[in-house]
Amino acid sequence: MSIMGIIGTVIIGFIAGLIARAIHPGDDKLGFFMTAILGVAGAAVAQLVGNLVGWYKAGDTAGFIASVVGAIVILMIYSRVKSSGGTKPGA
Repeated sequence: MSIMGIIGTVIIGFIAGLIARAIHPGDDKLGFFMTAILGVAGAAVAQLVGNLVGWYKAGDTAGFIASVVGAIVILMIYSRVKSSGGTKPGA
């Protein structure tokens, strides 16, 4: 992947992260960098799932909507882990 491809992925990822945070209910209190990481990770999840299912060929990037859906999934997991408070079973 070229440097422009990486920059494009970060920009699209950031936008996908913003949209995911707007759609997902609750106050997540993520800053600029965490929102960008959320979106990029969502794009990576969408690309991985798309490759496994056969929606994308190797080397294809995930679509924008799939990136937002991936970011929402990651945000839901993050919220669930955060709300558990890190308590240990049996404690």
